Amino acid sequence: MTTTYELAVREEAALGEGPTWDADGGRLIWVDILGSRVHTYDPASGGRTVMTSEQHVGAAKPRSGGGLVLNLRDGVGLRDPDGTFRWLHHEPVPGRRGNDAAVAPDGSLWAGTMRYDEAPGGGTLSRITGDGTVHTVLDDVAVSNGTGWSPDGRLMYYVDSPTRRIDVFDVGDDGLPAGRRALAHVERGFPDGLTVDADGCVWVALWDGGAIHRYTPSGDLDRVLELPVERPTACAFGGADLADLYITTARTGLQAPHPLSGSLLVVPGAGKGLAQPAFAG
Repeated sequence: MTTTYELAVREEAALGEGPTWDADGGRLIWVDILGSRVHTYDPASGGRTVMTSEQHVGAAKPRSGGGLVLNLRDGVGLRDPDGTFRWLHHEPVPGRRGNDAAVAPDGSLWAGTMRYDEAPGGGTLSRITGDGTVHTVLDDVAVSNGTGWSPDGRLMYYVDSPTRRIDVFDVGDDGLPAGRRALAHVERGFPDGLTVDADGCVWVALWDGGAIHRYTPSGDLDRVLELPVERPTACAFGGADLADLYITTARTGLQAPHPLSGSLLVVPGAGKGLAQPAFAG
């Protein structure tokens, strides 16, 4: 179907990723992983900020007490509102970096990693609580990407991009996933970042696919948003009513990137998103 997209922020991000709506701040937070930058955008005023990180930054999420939690090359760190930084979980592994991350309904951070060479089995997905307790949930992934939860929190969706699947887990009372199975197989490019809407449908960005797919809870593809860029990386609902779908994009690896590659796009009125919890730390 025809997509009515708009340019939210013109940028030449090498690897734009991880859009997250910060309801308290009324802003969208997103990162340029390879540019080591954290961006914010206020759609009401058009205001922007850019913070430079000392390491590649896979994701940045708001914290319940203010500031950000960052999934960095060498682990997970906390940045306070005054700019003070400290490590919450420091685990440098040569050749590996943090990638996409998400905050679960219970306020824990689910942080993915991957090797720079994308070697199979070189990445992980870990659950990190506010006190820094770490539980590695998956230890054999290649490119850990989109993670999200159903509206009732009883299902978790997950993407390890080279598998070309969106997987679904049952979530137990302890908050941990079990019963992994495929929700959908993607043949157009590679599934990357994802978000879940208020109807329980999964929206996933297609790296090298130039589109966003929406899948129903039963795994049926029911909507396709065509985009002008080859490498959309992730999507998230934002705005005061969580109706606008923001999409991050990448330029890296493209010999002739589209002029909007690396920019932040938005599809107004695309659907209805879920309020995202802040990290409880």
